[in-house]
Amino acid sequence: MTGAGLPAVQRLQFFVSESVWKPDAVNARRLELLLADPLTAPHGGGVLVIDDSGDRKDGSATAHVGRQWPGRIGKADNGVVTVTTAWADERVYYPVHAVPYTPARHFPKGKNDPAFRTKLTIAAGLAVQARDAGLAFRAVAADSAYGDQDNFRAELSEAGLPFVMALKPSRGTWAYGPEAHTPADAARCLRWGGEREPGDWQPVTRAFRDGHTEDWWAADATLGWWGPDGARRIVVATTDPGTLPDKATWYLVTSLPRPGGPREAESPWPAAALEEVVRVYGLRHWVEQSYKQVKDELGWADFQVRSDIAIRRHQVLVNCAFSFCWDAWFAHPEPPPSTPPPPGDAGGERGLNRRRAAAGTALAAGSARDTRLALPLDRAATLVARVVHGAAPAAAAGPDELGRGRLRPAPLHP
Repeated sequence: MTGAGLPAVQRLQFFVSESVWKPDAVNARRLELLLADPLTAPHGGGVLVIDDSGDRKDGSATAHVGRQWPGRIGKADNGVVTVTTAWADERVYYPVHAVPYTPARHFPKGKNDPAFRTKLTIAAGLAVQARDAGLAFRAVAADSAYGDQDNFRAELSEAGLPFVMALKPSRGTWAYGPEAHTPADAARCLRWGGEREPGDWQPVTRAFRDGHTEDWWAADATLGWWGPDGARRIVVATTDPGTLPDKATWYLVTSLPRPGGPREAESPWPAAALEEVVRVYGLRHWVEQSYKQVKDELGWADFQVRSDIAIRRHQVLVNCAFSFCWDAWFAHPEPPPSTPPPPGDAGGERGLNRRRAAAGTALAAGSARDTRLALPLDRAATLVARVVHGAAPAAAAGPDELGRGRLRPAPLHP
């Protein structure tokens, strides 16, 4: 709390809590820039990932706070949960929209209040919002928290959005006694005689961003009214069809038709082979990497504000910072692995030092820059040098000493 009352800190607090800028408008502009740049523009081979993430927050005065399941903690606790969408392909991934979930206790009539929205309702609305914003994607991807919900899948279908989502292995489905009742039962009903006699299984190859590949097996299964040519396909993907290891087996439900099947001609979406279904769901995991970077590096959960609008502004600013990180990445590409280090370059903690290009050529070749885009890349070295040379001494100064001998920043224009 030391220094919390200083003018510079208060100006930032005012910018997030009291100023009048609209977070939705800023986020819409961010998405416009991402869509216009060939390096980040979404395309039909990517996926729209739906997920939610929560963080612990004390007290009861903060908007959206309540006792719920903030993923990282692994148990119910007091916190704020936000439903998010992210776009991803094999090369890039970035957040799209975010809406905090408001627990029922914040509404006069609880869950019966007309203004109350479940996480599933919020998620379906965000998927439609992403499509309407111009984002192209092959399908919506989500984990079993969403895939197990019949109403959620129905909402996506009614909105004309294809999906590939996970199911819990033990998710129960009505069936006659001897038939499969769970996705795990359906997988065990598939014929498997080893790699030489794979039976119902087909080999699929998963490719990763670092260039390595893994050999998996996949098959269309039958579970109740779901089957290879039903309105819903159930696909099982695993590293070992014989043992179906828990941590390396996916049970997936998708609305994408099977190539050559009777639903292909009437489907509004292109058919998807088993390898394509596995690829689409594999891209869902980029959202976990995105959360690590957004939370651990960019301070998604470190807001010290209470109102709904301030929380949304903070989240939009973090998403803007995430997008700037991609811009910096493309502006300073990694050298090819086979390129020998230049003479005199010393290796640092993160590898070889890279020479900075001239200011005029530092930007990535993409959308034309204009006066509405604040791009700080050309000033990064100067800013870092100022931080280093102006670093505080090891002993923390008291509040009375912070202003001595230092120029205070000029106040922001109203």
